Amino acid sequence: MSGKRSAVIAAFVIGTGVAAVSGQSSAVTRGSTGQKQSRYQIGVMERVLEGAVEHGVSVTRDRLQAVLPAEIQLTSENARVRGFRLEGYGVFFDALVPSFEGTLPWIFRTLDRNDLGLESAFKALKAHIDAAGDTNLEQALKRIELQVSPMGVVPSRVSGARNATGSAASVRDQAPADPILVNPQEAFRAEVKQALMEAMLDHSSPLGIDPDEWLTVAARRNDDRPRLAPADSDAGTVVIRVRGNDLAAFLARRISRAEALKRIDVRVF
Repeated sequence: MSGKRSAVIAAFVIGTGVAAVSGQSSAVTRGSTGQKQSRYQIGVMERVLEGAVEHGVSVTRDRLQAVLPAEIQLTSENARVRGFRLEGYGVFFDALVPSFEGTLPWIFRTLDRNDLGLESAFKALKAHIDAAGDTNLEQALKRIELQVSPMGVVPSRVSGARNATGSAASVRDQAPADPILVNPQEAFRAEVKQALMEAMLDHSSPLGIDPDEWLTVAARRNDDRPRLAPADSDAGTVVIRVRGNDLAAFLARRISRAEALKRIDVRVF
């Protein structure tokens, strides 16, 4: 009888041990699966944010090409984003934004740095073109004058253009060009920032941000610019962050998109 009792106790102890080991193994498996899923969702968000940056680049290019006659090449590299989950904080993304290397910003910065207005630049160009006697260049200059006249250039009259009274209409009577021409760099940053904020609201749900956690994107310019490119002294890291409870309120439609965007904290360092 004593032997049977010992055997039962031993079997119970062994069974309990096996169950405990099995439970620990299941917990480890679940934890590993959860980590893989978390890394996968962060990877998906990385691609979403890269797409948001590229969208900002595309919108800026479209705005410039709408007011300038020539093809504009803004950047020479793609956006790169890397994300990390930080224990006790939330999810952080480091975004490398392409540098704005188009010829147009170089011209604007050079003119401003040397206290030269666009009007003086156009006069110099016109004198050179008149001396060359090239009609194609003359027409090209007139097209540029049509587009950038709101920036202070005194445009020439457009032959054949007449207003409602039948008198010749000046270029200033036309609709103003996009204000992006005043500061292309700032317009570029604003477009990228807006695209990132929209992406954070629309695509962050699978990340599982807790109400007291933060979703943060630090957008900084890619420093691997060509050596001949001018330094952008105004460049800084834009830190965009939103609380998990604000994200939850937006996703549950308790607050509007406009209100959610207002609650996003944006700082420049």
